[in-house]
Formats: sequence, structure tokens, C-alpha cells
Amino acid sequence: MAAPLDLEEGQSSTRPPRFNGHFYSWWKVRIHDYLMAEDSKLWDIVLDGPFIPMMEEKDGEKTSLVPKPEKKYDEAHRKKIEKGYKAKTLLVCGIGPDEFNRTAHEGTEQVKESKIDMLTSRYENFKMKEGETIHDMFTKLSSITNELRSFGEPISMSKQVIKVLRILPKYW
Repeated sequence: MAAPLDLEEGQSSTRPPRFNGHFYSWWKVRIHDYLMAEDSKLWDIVLDGPFIPMMEEKDGEKTSLVPKPEKKYDEAHRKKIEKGYKAKTLLVCGIGPDEFNRTAHEGTEQVKESKIDMLTSRYENFKMKEGETIHDMFTKLSSITNELRSFGEPISMSKQVIKVLRILPKYW
């Protein structure tokens, strides 16, 4: 059975939201909520990485932690490992093949700073285009301010209102 044409990919409570390479910040909130609804531990696994059972190994006087061999796993270890695979599966199901091989959309601190600089520049230089509706213009501006907020650089509502009033054409 084919999905209805108006059902966008990922707009389901039984499938993870689909990331198509655009609006990462929006998708991140949606996938967070999806994983939390499935099992609140899944988001912790995404943030902290999968569980790897460890054991102590002595090398003379030195003791170190090393990964435990699979044959020494107990039932609790297996359950935690399964949760890690569940988190990974849901994330992989939420991205397309084009996104699968990309490393990160948030990136390192340097990448974040670069994105913040780029978004700030886009915000400062933002103008309403000729023939553009107010709704379309505001949607684009909101997208920029929402991304800035997701990187920890919120723009107050009063500054956004002043920005909108400043960029409106004279006939408004």
C-alpha cells in the first residue's frame, strides 16, 4: 500500500523523523523527542555512546580496563548492548543514504563558531525580496533565528520585530 501523497516522509509516530540534509536543528529536536518517547535511555546512548562491557586486566602491578570478551557478557550487559543497537537503528532509519556517510552537522566547536558566524551574517544581511510575501519572508527569517538559538545564540523577539519592521518595503 502506497503512502498518501500528503504524508511527508517521517511524519509518523511509528517511524523516526527523516533527515533530508536540511534544517538539522529542527530534525534534532524531532529525533530527540522520538527517541525519548521510545525509551528515555536511548537519547543518553546517543549522547554518551554505546555501552561497552569492561573488565579489569592486570599487567604486573598495573591494572587497566579492557573490553570484556563476548563470552563473558551477562544478561544485563546484553540488554544494555541491545539498547545501543536500538538507538543506532532508529537514527540510521531517520537519515537517508546521502546523509549516512557525513560525519556531523553540529561538528566541533570551531565548526559551530563558523556556523554561528555564517548565520549571524545571514541575519544581519537579511532583506525581503521583491514580490516575496510577508509569510515567506518571516518563515525564512525564523529559520535563521531558530538555528542561531539551537547553537546557543538566541535573538530576542524585540530585535526580531525591529528587524522585520526595518526590512519591510516602504509601501508597507
